Amino acid sequence: MTLCPCGSTLDLSECCGPIIDGKPAPTAEALMRSRYTAFVQKKLDHVERTHAPEIRDDFNRAEMERLSEECEWRSLEIRSATESGDTAEVEFAIRFRRDQQEMIQTELASFRREDGQWLYVSGDINPQPPQRHVTRVGRNDPCPCGSGKKAKKCCGTTTVLD
Repeated sequence: MTLCPCGSTLDLSECCGPIIDGKPAPTAEALMRSRYTAFVQKKLDHVERTHAPEIRDDFNRAEMERLSEECEWRSLEIRSATESGDTAEVEFAIRFRRDQQEMIQTELASFRREDGQWLYVSGDINPQPPQRHVTRVGRNDPCPCGSGKKAKKCCGTTTVLD
């Protein structure tokens, strides 16, 4: 038994192996896992083949071969996967070692299903979460709950006050 590099705890022959060999991935997440496994195994034909047609020309084979040789792939973590009809997003993190440094890269990848095949469309590398906006309420300002009282006499005990 050879554990699949994607972290599924399944045997490679029951997980990513058949997808890398050409079987359609049942989900976008399964395709993402197989693409990672293909990098680990240096089977870049699968990575290139699963690019959407409009981005296939952007695939830099020489750069991908260099990257797959230079990196020691540590793990894949799927953080979320959502599908809606024939589109999907998978947020994931890969851990790898390169130039004697432990590294992590996160990506929010977009996928599309065409003719029963999931394809990689695009990815946002190291996406940043939306910024939180905190509204400060002064002690003598009207309470934001709409009571008409001053914040210090209403919700001020639970609201962030200046």
